[in-house]
Amino acid sequence: MAVKRRPGITPNARRAEICKTAARVFRERGFDGTSVGEVARALKMTKAGLYHYFAGKEALLFETISFGLDQVRDEVTEPARAILDPEARLREFIVRHARIVLRAQGAIASLLDETRALPPHERRRIEERMRVYFDLMRHTLAELKSLGRLRDVDVTVAAFSVLGMILWLPRWFRPGRRLTENQVAEEVANIALGGLLQPPAARPRRTRPSSHK
Repeated sequence: MAVKRRPGITPNARRAEICKTAARVFRERGFDGTSVGEVARALKMTKAGLYHYFAGKEALLFETISFGLDQVRDEVTEPARAILDPEARLREFIVRHARIVLRAQGAIASLLDETRALPPHERRRIEERMRVYFDLMRHTLAELKSLGRLRDVDVTVAAFSVLGMILWLPRWFRPGRRLTENQVAEEVANIALGGLLQPPAARPRRTRPSSHK
């Protein structure tokens, strides 16, 4: 559902404001334990005002998760897809996604477990969008494996493991302490690539094409 415009605020800014606030309230109270009125109060709106934008709590959940997936598409998937080298692509993939999760303290990412509350057709739409992300990650790992640059690991297990590392970050990271969000994102990428990639000495050497005189 498109978010209607409020004077002085662009539709995109209003959408971001509603989705980020709803995600925070859902995370703190749990989706089942949160009422539309509680989300409205957090937004300094009336309950009727929030219903002006969304038909109900499930519609708000769908819009909030969709907003998060839009961010992943625009800031992670599409930029990474443009990188030809699979190792550089994998690093960029991890760093960019980790930054998003840390920036929002995982509020929207934590809602992925709440898709069970959505109607079946909306749940399928969310799952299809998540599949695009996962397939790019798995394809990148498979490409590294075909080049002899990946350790002897199952690419599906590896993809789920990397995703798990990223989504777990908000459970322990606290802003304003010893490490910044960017430092943590880079460290996670270093750990993931260090565990997944063959050391340079173990990689197959590229043979130069023979020249004929």
